[in-house]
Amino acid sequence: MVKVRFETADGNVIEAEAEAGENLLRVAQNAGMPLEGTCEGQMACSTCHVIVGAGWFGKLPEASEEEEDMLDLAAGVQRTSRLSCQINLTEDLDGLELRIPAESHDMSR
Repeated sequence: MVKVRFETADGNVIEAEAEAGENLLRVAQNAGMPLEGTCEGQMACSTCHVIVGAGWFGKLPEASEEEEDMLDLAAGVQRTSRLSCQINLTEDLDGLELRIPAESHDMSR
């Protein structure tokens, strides 16, 4: 199991576990994070934007040019921002720390 630690915009910490290979967006949604994922991983939106902990950012595969383009449209982007739909969990990411941007809202709830 891979553990993931989410910090919400109001400072609450939610921990989740998932199998290696699981998509981070689905893990976040199952943990109750306000990530809409409107395009369902097709990189046509930025509603699954997360901020990766600085110590973890370098352990992720590089973002594609398409992902970088979508991040340009996201609110509250930081240097370690990524789209959670583009991250599949691996054993190397056990303990991954993420922050949910204050601008995140799941309009489907």
